[in-house]
Amino acid sequence: MREAIISFPMLGPDFSLNPPYCIRIGDFAIYYYGIIIALGMMLAVLYCTRVSARFRLTPDAVYGYLIPAVICAVIGARLYYCITFTDAEGVHTYLHDVVSFLYIRDGGLAIYGGVLGAGLAILVRARLRRESAWPVLDIMGMGLPIGQAVGRWGNFFNREAYGYETDIFCRMGLTLNGETVYVHPTFLYECLWSCIGFVLLHTLSKHRRRYQGQFFLLYLIWYGFGRTLIEGLRSDSLWLVPGVVRISQLLAALTCLAACVCYAVNARRVSAGLPPLVGRPDGPEADENAENAQARAHE
Repeated sequence: MREAIISFPMLGPDFSLNPPYCIRIGDFAIYYYGIIIALGMMLAVLYCTRVSARFRLTPDAVYGYLIPAVICAVIGARLYYCITFTDAEGVHTYLHDVVSFLYIRDGGLAIYGGVLGAGLAILVRARLRRESAWPVLDIMGMGLPIGQAVGRWGNFFNREAYGYETDIFCRMGLTLNGETVYVHPTFLYECLWSCIGFVLLHTLSKHRRRYQGQFFLLYLIWYGFGRTLIEGLRSDSLWLVPGVVRISQLLAALTCLAACVCYAVNARRVSAGLPPLVGRPDGPEADENAENAQARAHE
């Protein structure tokens, strides 16, 4: 749908947009998709530093974890996309030309790969520093909805991540060569879902955590449930079994289910005075760990 004019009938019959894909400086192009993704990441990290005290972390400690996590998120998002992408004939295009993994300017990032990459970076750094990774994962779960909500507008500029044809009131029109197709604006659905999730997590975070890891589990539940539903409407999914099983939808459903089970088990154990099955207690031991982390940050 390159160069397609975008319209939203619910905003009026004459409302249409034709946003550019990039800013050109001579022969060099800076794509709005990349600008928006970078903006989303920056806002997420800044927010995490602002609420770091709620998770017994300092802004310096947050930067120390999230800067390498962002780098690994981009790498993970690219690897996930390249490994799972198949063309119209079911061929794994990137696997036949591994060097093409590096052609990130041609597009191709996947959110779940980014989450996996960032999470792995946090776990490795925490392991090396002999600290608990759970407070950082909690704060990452708080920031991710911001990055995802903003980042989805990169799909708007690229005319991608939309769904099947529909006639619902909030449909999006794509006009190319005088012909208009109305589709589900799934990028917008996910943006709104992430915004609601952020508001809920932000509000809940003002109250004391029952254990470390609680907010990361809540993020996985919220995003996993929404992505499972929204992915089923998309027309450009990455497929595990073409036409049958979408990779991200399956992963979202399994993640949501696993997080729900962990959250329910943790709730019962914490109420009974037992440590959580997934996560760590949030008390004096956590305060001592935070003090040690702050001391190391100033060494």
